[in-house]
Amino acid sequence: MTVRLPSLFAATAACAFAVACGGGGSGAAAPSPVPDVPAGGVPAGWRLVWADEFDVDGLPDAAKWDHDTYRNVAGWYNAELQYYAANRPENARVEGGKLVITARRERLSTAADFGGQDYTSARLVTRGRADWTYGFFEVRAKLPCGMGTWPAIWMLGSLGTWPADGEIDIMEQRGNAPGTILGHAHMKAHHGSTGRGSTTQVNDTCNSFHNYQVHWTADAIAWGVDDATYFRYVKLPGATYATWPFDFPQHLLMNIAVGGHLGGTPDASVFPARMEVDYVRVYQP
Repeated sequence: MTVRLPSLFAATAACAFAVACGGGGSGAAAPSPVPDVPAGGVPAGWRLVWADEFDVDGLPDAAKWDHDTYRNVAGWYNAELQYYAANRPENARVEGGKLVITARRERLSTAADFGGQDYTSARLVTRGRADWTYGFFEVRAKLPCGMGTWPAIWMLGSLGTWPADGEIDIMEQRGNAPGTILGHAHMKAHHGSTGRGSTTQVNDTCNSFHNYQVHWTADAIAWGVDDATYFRYVKLPGATYATWPFDFPQHLLMNIAVGGHLGGTPDASVFPARMEVDYVRVYQP
């Protein structure tokens, strides 16, 4: 199974809106024919290849989503404090056209895989059901805010080794910094605190829906929010698998972690904390 260490942003990798940034650790500007998140969202001529519109109430669609629970007994990485429940509507359900993932302050001590956690949540994955090599990924979501919350929408390499097979963080938000959205790529050469990425400020992530987007091609990965690009990670000539493992399939994950390196010490008063997802859409040429 993959091991996920902190996705702390690297200041050396930061760049401004619509400015191409070099991969492979150079941080240098690169010429573009590299992708942006296009105005209006979907790249021209691309078609929808996979989606969940969350239009059927109940548990998440088991044909599209699995639950990741494998570290419950041992405890999750990154000093996280949650127990990830499976098939439990209190933590993940579809309601009124939205997926609702809820982190709660409670102990499921009767669960067979209980690891002593004081919080519950859910981590949904498409692993084993769907994955993609390249695409335009768009998730419309409203995020939880407050100390101790760490919402994430992200992808992992389906070949199964972390960090060697890559990670693309479409959206993360720190519990102590609502409205600061992080987008990063992680790989063998640059992962954890040296992952390649940046941040952008988004108004009112706690009470409003926004479109969190990644445009991934064979040449680069671009991150955006509401059709505005804020970072690119570019494949440089001669790139090795250590700096560009992104020519192989990745699957999607969505979760709220509690505590940990980005969530911070939980404030009990903010729980239950909800992430609402309007849709997940994947497009390809």
